Amino acid sequence: VGDKVMVLARSGLWQEVVNVPAGRTFPMPEGMSFEEGAALLVNYITAYMILFDFGNLRPNQSVLIHMAAGGVGTAAIQLCKTVENVTVFGTASASKHESLKESGVAHPIDYRTMDYAEEVRKISPKGVDIVLDPLGGSDTSKAFNLLKPMGKLITYGVANLLTGQKRNLMAMAKTWWNQFSITALQLLHQNKAVCGYYLGSMDEEAELLRSVVAKLVNLYSQGKIKPKIDSVWPFDQVAEAMKHMQEKKNVGKVILVPEAPKEESKKAEN
Repeated sequence: VGDKVMVLARSGLWQEVVNVPAGRTFPMPEGMSFEEGAALLVNYITAYMILFDFGNLRPNQSVLIHMAAGGVGTAAIQLCKTVENVTVFGTASASKHESLKESGVAHPIDYRTMDYAEEVRKISPKGVDIVLDPLGGSDTSKAFNLLKPMGKLITYGVANLLTGQKRNLMAMAKTWWNQFSITALQLLHQNKAVCGYYLGSMDEEAELLRSVVAKLVNLYSQGKIKPKIDSVWPFDQVAEAMKHMQEKKNVGKVILVPEAPKEESKKAEN
């Protein structure tokens, strides 16, 4: 009772009081804010397991991170920096490139105005060792083709299905039609690996998740990782918060809190 904890739950957290299994709670390390606690688990567990458990990231390798300014993207960039001499390529709109460079992305690429695959090839003709793919559709095929021999593609989302505030049935159909498919024989000839990751299916893996969280808390305590908070919104501004994210204005996490932060409340009173 009274412990500050971070919580893993699939849904139901946009409210003031929640009921979760004790095994889904993790003590917060010293010095961590509640906003950081809310931003840590889902994104950093995902980024960690993709890069290290599936990706087997090692010194002197290269990684392509899509949506590099988002939650998993910023977590992955920080984790790449914990390994010696890793070259990070990151896709994001041009307005976010300075921030990405400061955070450790060697080669930011504007996916809106450039073909990111061509840009990667200009710098690294052989391609990259690991691609993190949250996009799906035809981008998964592009990712697979960008891999070096012994390279690994980890797909963990289908962001191409979501094109705005409302469902776009044409975009969904197109993404579904272009969804990547490969046979075991093709993999054998190409010397590449394809992995799929979804944290939501890890419900039974309590021990595995606890060991990953322990490593992340250790890295946080050493100052090697720190959740990047883009903005904090009270519950009554959830629509504006979603719009901010859908318009891809955020760099880092968009956090919801029950009430407006005190500084903002004081400003409003003045």
